[in-house]
Amino acid sequence: MTRDHHDTPLDTDRLARYLAQHVAGFRGPLSATKFAGGQSNPTFLLDAQSGRYVLRRQPPGQLLKSAHAVDREFRVLHALAETPVPVARAWHLCEDRDVIGSMFYLMSYEEGRIFWNPALPELDRDARRGYYAAIVQTLAALHDVDAEAVGLGDYGRAGNYFERQIGVWTKQYRAAETQRIAPMEALIDWLPAHCPADTPDMQRPSLVHGDFRIDNLIFANDKPQVRAILDWELSTLGNPLADLAYFCMCLRLPSQGHITGLRGQDRAALGVPDEEEIVAQYCKLRGLPAIDNWPFYLAFSFFRLASIAQGVKARALQGNASSADAHEVGAMVEPLAQLAAELIA
Repeated sequence: MTRDHHDTPLDTDRLARYLAQHVAGFRGPLSATKFAGGQSNPTFLLDAQSGRYVLRRQPPGQLLKSAHAVDREFRVLHALAETPVPVARAWHLCEDRDVIGSMFYLMSYEEGRIFWNPALPELDRDARRGYYAAIVQTLAALHDVDAEAVGLGDYGRAGNYFERQIGVWTKQYRAAETQRIAPMEALIDWLPAHCPADTPDMQRPSLVHGDFRIDNLIFANDKPQVRAILDWELSTLGNPLADLAYFCMCLRLPSQGHITGLRGQDRAALGVPDEEEIVAQYCKLRGLPAIDNWPFYLAFSFFRLASIAQGVKARALQGNASSADAHEVGAMVEPLAQLAAELIA
């Protein structure tokens, strides 16, 4: 038996029997080790006689209808299998909650490195630019996927992506609000009034990851190559500039705090490209013109992250946040809103 963060036993014997019946080549017995971190969908490394796998499950218990949609994650991994986008192989989706107590899916274990700090201190200075280039290439490859052609044409709603997203995250923020934060009020007023219309090259929605940051990427052990994009929980169809701006936030976030950024660091000395270079590389790869209204996309990204952090803060204050560092995340709300307010001043 293995226990997850909800202290719910994972019946490894029953799971092994189930997987042997449903996954080609699988052979038990197996052991399960939970990955550390605050994933809302508990994730386990399975060591079996036939090799290593990763299991991602819904948390047990009552869930909000649209939350923890591991079936959506499985669907997108399966759809991307034959595209240039690097993803783990999706082996099996189990919708029978009786097997381990909740819906889960099994995917391949991808060997490699994960970097948590965008300064890439583990690498030599001369190597860092190549890793950033690989990140931008991976993002461009994702956004170039024809969602319709891979069976994801109905994976999200078409049109008015930012209008809808501003509405969603404003509503989420209001539901979790614990005090009045002036920069958040300014953003709630400013963002809808400055929402850019979709340009012709953005009117066909792209597959958007929704949480595209450096620690959601597995790199090859020995070279600047992305082997897999992780954590597709927030993926949908939408405007790809949301992902690009969300990734570029790491250049503006403080170097101290729950999410590590590069603010105030000498990026030239680090060998890390600046924001202008990253955006230009992305546009060149995708054949896009220069991006108008770039501050809007950045401000929206900070606002969205602040809204997410506010939700974590509210749950922490109620005593039911799943992550031990929930209070630290909650403390980010006002600084994030302030960074966004600087962009729109």
